[in-house]
Amino acid sequence: MFVLNNKTQLQPGKSWKDDNGLTHPSNWATAWSTDEKSAYGIKEVEVQEKPDDTFYWVSGPALDGSWTSKERSLDDVKTTVDGKEFVTKGLKSQWIAKTKKTSNTLLASTDWQVVAKAERDRAIDSNVATYRAAVITKCAAIETSITNAANLDAFKALFDVPVDSDGNPTGNAPMYDWPVMGE
Repeated sequence: MFVLNNKTQLQPGKSWKDDNGLTHPSNWATAWSTDEKSAYGIKEVEVQEKPDDTFYWVSGPALDGSWTSKERSLDDVKTTVDGKEFVTKGLKSQWIAKTKKTSNTLLASTDWQVVAKAERDRAIDSNVATYRAAVITKCAAIETSITNAANLDAFKALFDVPVDSDGNPTGNAPMYDWPVMGE
């Protein structure tokens, strides 16, 4: 990121005006040397790694390359404005809803067999019944893990991919460790 006189971010590939009203060409970032940029008050600022906005409210980057972040609430937050109550869903409620949606999506392709069983007493294929039970069980387990997360670190751990002693992935993160049909 390039900053002009510690007060304005400049975009490479776009022209800009200096304090004297002089417009500079759009190729300034690639055509000018570091000394030329410095002579105009331009410095390159390294942007820090952005916090994960799954878990934080994030704004920035600031002109110094830093980000501002605030933890998202795990639990629902109720507020009252002019006598009317509003609920902002916390991470737990949001991810339980996403987990249910994922479960329903995984089950959707085999729902017809459940309907056929109910309407016509048609047998559900055993591999389908096993898969559906595994999805339902996994959904409940993920929901329990979400509910039981005592703090943000425990919640974030649900997104960590397990690794072996060499750092190689050994499976899926608990939040995404769904059964696969036929396995």
